[in-house]
Amino acid sequence: MNRKKIQEIVARYDSKEVKIGVLGSHSALEMGHGAKQEGFEVVVVCQKGREKTYTKHYKNLFDHVMLLDNFVDIIREENQDTLRGLNTIFVPNRSFSVYVGYDNIEEKFSIPLLGNRCMLRSEERNAPRNQYYLLKKAGIKTPKIFSSHEEIDRLVIIKVPEKERKIERAFFYASSSEEFEKRAEERISKGIIDSEDLERAIIEEYVVGAKFNANYFWSPITDEIDLLGFDRRIQTDLDGVLDLPADEQLEARISTQNVEVGHMGATMRESQLEKILEAGENFVEATKKEYAPGIIGLFALQGAMTKDLEFYVFDVSPRIPGCPCVEPTSPYMKYKYGKEVGPGRRVAMEIKQAVEKDELERIVT
Repeated sequence: MNRKKIQEIVARYDSKEVKIGVLGSHSALEMGHGAKQEGFEVVVVCQKGREKTYTKHYKNLFDHVMLLDNFVDIIREENQDTLRGLNTIFVPNRSFSVYVGYDNIEEKFSIPLLGNRCMLRSEERNAPRNQYYLLKKAGIKTPKIFSSHEEIDRLVIIKVPEKERKIERAFFYASSSEEFEKRAEERISKGIIDSEDLERAIIEEYVVGAKFNANYFWSPITDEIDLLGFDRRIQTDLDGVLDLPADEQLEARISTQNVEVGHMGATMRESQLEKILEAGENFVEATKKEYAPGIIGLFALQGAMTKDLEFYVFDVSPRIPGCPCVEPTSPYMKYKYGKEVGPGRRVAMEIKQAVEKDELERIVT
């Protein structure tokens, strides 16, 4: 989708009637709440059978509901006409990428996005100029990647999609080629993964350290980066297994799947914040060169801080990270803005500033 075309569309919007749009999944509640804090109306696009969270239990957050048979129907021209008629600026989340699809987003979805639509695909590790490529360009430390399980010479984590739910990854661990083959076969026989996906799996050095997901916002208007805060993930059935005594873990022999089901807020030692901010800035600069105009708005670098106080990044979210715990648990935005600011509110603040400065074209692709 040509950015100039999107800028022409947003230029025709009634800037006093701009609304914030989001897919009804992943982090729509966070976006709705943040938009309301800054006085915006919100458009939520729901799929039938998955709408009650937005239309019943938290209907106070959403002014306009588009109810579709399937999320992908958002690309139908009549639905896009409705969104443009509402002066919608859409904010991409992970569900938007997965259910609508990169080809549709890049080629058919002619609604202004606060975010870089061409960068969404970089989240997939088998895509060209993917997140590993960008992290390398940014000079950010990353775990070693092994091209074959026969090369394994240390503890690794294997990242492979689940057989039935491709959106989820069935992580497992190994310290040798033999251990890889044994544990892979266990998961194949249990129907957790299939052999074709295993051939395309990422075999990544396991970084021993404290896990931190650093959540950022980059503003094209001010050319400043904000550190919204940190979160950590609650995963099933990994967390359940780790609650067992060690001998019970060994006896149970449960093949953990690391499905993310929740989030916890976290803070980091103040002396380490500068390297986190520097990593975010370096990532932004790399994306400006590789995916002009660069990352816009929200993104996250998921990583670990080692005992040597080095921050390694092993996952990038080039869109809403999905961390609703950040606003109430993180102090970093309060330090800067004098109030609690979560991801949703930071998006709304950017749109409000762009409206006031008549610069909506600068924040969309």
